[in-house]
Amino acid sequence: MSETLQTTTQWGKLTTTLSGYVGIDTLQEQMRKKALKRGFEFHIMVVGGSGLGKSTLVNTLFKAQISRRSCTNESEGTIPKTVQIKSVSHVIEEKGVRLKLTVTDTPGFGDQINNENCWLPILEFINDQYEKYLSEEVNVSRKKHIPDTRVHVCLYFISPTGHSCRPLDLEFMKRLDKVVNIVPIIAKADTLTLEERYAFKKRVREDLEFHGIQFYPMKSLDEDEEETAINQALREKMPFAIVGSDREYQVNGKSVLGRKTKWGLIEVENKNHCEFALLRDMLIRTHMQDLKDVTDSIHYENFRRERLEMHSEFAGPTPPYHEMGESNL
Repeated sequence: MSETLQTTTQWGKLTTTLSGYVGIDTLQEQMRKKALKRGFEFHIMVVGGSGLGKSTLVNTLFKAQISRRSCTNESEGTIPKTVQIKSVSHVIEEKGVRLKLTVTDTPGFGDQINNENCWLPILEFINDQYEKYLSEEVNVSRKKHIPDTRVHVCLYFISPTGHSCRPLDLEFMKRLDKVVNIVPIIAKADTLTLEERYAFKKRVREDLEFHGIQFYPMKSLDEDEEETAINQALREKMPFAIVGSDREYQVNGKSVLGRKTKWGLIEVENKNHCEFALLRDMLIRTHMQDLKDVTDSIHYENFRRERLEMHSEFAGPTPPYHEMGESNL
């Protein structure tokens, strides 16, 4: 089928005969092919005290041994003297889609008697990744594709005390909610009854609201009614009450991930048992790209603007182009 394309120029009308299908909807397929060829990158940071199942949860999310023990050079049970930052990267491929996944663990967080300023190494690490990206971005010889090591989401593990957030929890999230997407989760939620879990979740939400702590997805970033409805449903469920396990058991002929107790099997992916499936769907199925977009357009943009403003203050005003001598060009 041939179509005629008529364009008006300053010299008159230009008529071109086009053969075959013409439609801008083909742009979507072009972008898809280019994105698949380049691959995707996603960076998860897990923060919380020892023994809350951070590594197990990450392995459960991707059904693979993604996370490793961070302190490989230390004996079992040894508490690091300071907060350490350990990153592990893997390439996951599924149905032709290649994802470079980076998981950053923070052993030692909250394990000391004096935890004053224990969030500083984490804050510095996040800002260092922004600094690396900015350095590549403003470089004269920029790479065609800048490696994205920026942290896209921080899963903050809250201990299932059943009471309320600890001062350390609130202080950490208050310090970092402006630089990274924080998703609060209640670890090892099977240690609480359903009534205790509901009351604890409510108290945590009240604590976050009282201290003005923002967690992902933020209300201020909802763009339309559909997005607002989806995100509001997620916000009402937070913090997610999670049970993690990388062990499989047979239930009615099917293999399921779960934790076996004297009273029965807790199925990790069963929404009646815990909210792991909600967290997994948000991180992987529905909001992964949005987490990356918010990181780029909000958190990184704030960092970039502050850095460039600071640089311009030290460098002084730039003279107009026509006043610059040959030596400055």
